[in-house]
Formats: sequence, C-alpha cells, structure tokens
Amino acid sequence: MIIKQLSIFLENRSGRVNEVTSLLGAENINIRALSLADSSNFGVMRLIVDDLDKAIACLEKNDISIGLTSVIALEVPDAPGGLAEVMRKIDKSGLNVKYMYSIPEKKHNNAIMIMRFDDAEETAKKLEDQGLNILKQEEVLNL
Repeated sequence: MIIKQLSIFLENRSGRVNEVTSLLGAENINIRALSLADSSNFGVMRLIVDDLDKAIACLEKNDISIGLTSVIALEVPDAPGGLAEVMRKIDKSGLNVKYMYSIPEKKHNNAIMIMRFDDAEETAKKLEDQGLNILKQEEVLNL
C-alpha cells in the first residue's frame, strides 16, 4: 500500500531537469509519476520510477541529492466533485495532506492521486476504513 517516491533536490537553473531525466533515461528507468515544485533558489522533483534501486544508484553516482519518501496512491472518482468527496473522508479521519499530485494513466476509470501524509502506513489503514482504494506499488508501476 505504500509507494516509495524519490525526492530530488535541484538548483533552480536551466537544464537541471533535463540532466536528471536524461540520466534516468540512459539507464532505461521509466518515470511513472512526476511532480516539480520550486522556490527562488531550488526545486524539488518528486518521482515514482519503475526501478527504484537502479535510480538511486544512478543519481547518487552523479552527485544528485535525493531523499526517499513514503506516499500513498489513492483512487479518486474521475468526475466533478470526486476529489472533494475523497477530501471529506480524509478530513473526517483527522488526516492532513502534506502535498499531492496526480498520475496520468489509462487503465482505470478513476483518477490516481499521489498523497503525502505524516505516517503513510497508519494513514493507509484509516483511508481503507473509509472505503477508499489504496493502490499497491506494483499496481502503480503497471499503470
């Protein structure tokens, strides 16, 4: 139920995203999900990849600063109000979403949201108790 996500810390300069994606592509690592946020001095690229160990080795070998985070992949109804419905259940459970982003995918009728919480394992149990569907790592990698 828990998905491992890479957080890559990048200087906010031209070509840096190209560098990371080119390194991963050269190692035949497929990016399944990506989020990019920035501030004035640096950015954080969050990735879910098909070969985590290989990606970590590749990035560390190239002196790219990374972190590993546990996140949840949650199915959300792909209809007006679908996300609001899920957010009401999250709120009812007393949970706080730190950040989220979506995964483009073609196999489900629902949207897939990647969400970060303080305690991913405990949160996954609470969300399942609310009737929400949490995807496993293998399911996300096969989208």
